[in-house]
Amino acid sequence: MLAQDAVWFITGCSRGLGRALTEAALAAGYRVAATARRAADVADLVASGGERALALELDVTDKARVAAAVAAATARFGRIDVLVNNAGYGYLGAIEEGEDEGVRALFDTDLFAPVELIKAVLPQMRARRSGHIVNVSSIGGLVTYPGVGYYNMVKAGVEALSDALAKEVAPLGIGVTVVAPGAFRTDFRGPESLKLAPSEIADYAETVGRARAGTQAGHGRQQGDPAKGARAIIAAVESERPPVHLLIGGDALDQLRAKLDDMRRETDAWENVTRGTDFADSDRGS
Repeated sequence: MLAQDAVWFITGCSRGLGRALTEAALAAGYRVAATARRAADVADLVASGGERALALELDVTDKARVAAAVAAATARFGRIDVLVNNAGYGYLGAIEEGEDEGVRALFDTDLFAPVELIKAVLPQMRARRSGHIVNVSSIGGLVTYPGVGYYNMVKAGVEALSDALAKEVAPLGIGVTVVAPGAFRTDFRGPESLKLAPSEIADYAETVGRARAGTQAGHGRQQGDPAKGARAIIAAVESERPPVHLLIGGDALDQLRAKLDDMRRETDAWENVTRGTDFADSDRGS
């Protein structure tokens, strides 16, 4: 169970789910190191938390700053109990339209930065044999759509990272939860959080083009409530047996169930071909 004075280290707190989670953690009485690219963007959160809150300026893609931020939070509060890798952004464009620089920047922020933060925090969690790591993924890490293939790739990586890490650290008393939100009413689809591939290929107008237009048109109308999503994450971490996989948003649940049904139908239809690739007993000399 999580101690009442537990310390949360949360990335991407300037807006969206990160801000909502910081507010909820402080309201619950926890101590919080709130990070953002500009410390001024979380100054109001820190003011509301008093001595229980610390603002830290952090570019999650800068290894030196990651180490410094973790050290500063530990120096202030004595430890980090819960790491939340929330910082990230989206990317729209066909696989063929993606440009190297933008795609690599997406991977650096959404996938490799969480790895670096995990490595920075795990030594102290291992030493205490306690702690919890929360990685914010997306339903897009489990279900794919045209136009968001690169985002699907990084979030699928976060899903796999979290699943493997959970198995590695469970014997050490450390928990891992990967959170897959559906569409939440944040700035995620807005201009500051959604990058677009610089070129558009006409042949993808009916697939990627429609997805691009629909995604942007849905900004501000998403059904997910960030405040409720934040409370769900806290409830999961506080629970006696925190889940490794947590979906938030009814749309995420509906999409995953449909995907699982589709996969079951397809794998069942091809079962004979799949099993036919094994050595027969006679081939093995048995």
